[in-house]
Amino acid sequence: MARITLSRPTAFRFYAPQAKNVSIAGNFNNWNTKALTAKKDSKGNWTVKANLKPGRYEYKFFVDGSWLNDPRCTSFATNTFGTQNSVVDIK
Repeated sequence: MARITLSRPTAFRFYAPQAKNVSIAGNFNNWNTKALTAKKDSKGNWTVKANLKPGRYEYKFFVDGSWLNDPRCTSFATNTFGTQNSVVDIK
């Protein structure tokens, strides 16, 4: 019998009270900065959810036109631009 791999809702949060636009992009959405737009709460926390299958994913936040790593992330991978991407492992 084939095993079905389910996606898991994964929340990403970024604190940027002055930001106008925050999204997340990574190898799970072909680095599309418009695919997953975050919503801001009254305290300046931006949250976005992505349904991810188990695996290892590289990502960055796109904040007002600038690429930023997740300050809460502890795992990183060097990218082709010589900078680092945040990494999340979904079990």
